[in-house]
Amino acid sequence: MARRRRSSTADDLMDLVALLPWWGGVVLGVLSYWGLHAVATRPLPVVQTGQQISAAVPAMLWHGFATAGQYLVPFICLMGALASFLRRRKRAALFETTSQAAGTDALQGMSWQEFEMLVGEGFTHRGYGVRETGGGGADGGVDLLLTKGAERFFVQCKQWKAFKVGVSTVRELYGVMAAEGASGGFVVTSGQFTKDAEAFAAGRNIRLIDGAALMQLLRDGRANRTTNTPATTAVKDDAAQAVRQQPAMQTDQAPVSPAASAAPACPRCAKPMVQRIAKRGAAAGKAFWGCSAYSSGCRGTRGT
Repeated sequence: MARRRRSSTADDLMDLVALLPWWGGVVLGVLSYWGLHAVATRPLPVVQTGQQISAAVPAMLWHGFATAGQYLVPFICLMGALASFLRRRKRAALFETTSQAAGTDALQGMSWQEFEMLVGEGFTHRGYGVRETGGGGADGGVDLLLTKGAERFFVQCKQWKAFKVGVSTVRELYGVMAAEGASGGFVVTSGQFTKDAEAFAAGRNIRLIDGAALMQLLRDGRANRTTNTPATTAVKDDAAQAVRQQPAMQTDQAPVSPAASAAPACPRCAKPMVQRIAKRGAAAGKAFWGCSAYSSGCRGTRGT
């Protein structure tokens, strides 16, 4: 399913303005009116000879554009601002409804556009700056650009109901990340990933977030907001809190206390991980990373 085709330059401009905060579109509309109105009200040069006419043509064309554009361009900007405002409200409502849902069924009934909005809102509540790229379509390309400090992260969204996301999708994102110098990337799906995709992402700066992990990310983002935890420090704080809050779990994993900043994210639910020592099995005595949400049922692990 491809994105909507642009039918005119006005549509393109409106879509670009809609990517801004709504107040940005209003400011742009006011400034465009003032600038174009100033040009439209200037008197045209008086011409008497053919040479003067040739020299005056650019000014006459610009005057004609400004005369019509002083109303058209601000109107387009205001419509873009309205679209931005409505989209922001829709994202907030979508986040509220989905983050309170009991299972992943809430992800299956939405369109891919709504899915991208939801993912973006989830990362916003985790302290990232989020920008929709506006390109790539429903089945390809980078859908969201995340920023945190000087770091950039690419996100590819796959709202697939029937199929697992394969390794080719993860390889595609990894190639774009390498070419653009991104700090990391996320592939987010409403479904699941194949074993090959998980194997390729392991050890690389790509996190795979399936439907269950996305629901957990949304719930965590909602909890951060309702408890007034600063979203910009939530990801780093989670790692330190996970070490303090799990002192005596009766499991086969013995916790170690690493530096919180060194903790990677869980490949299953994207929560911070805690370094542990295996108590049983062939790997007994060896260190590994275990999910800090182990007590909640997540069994995500990765090697040190």
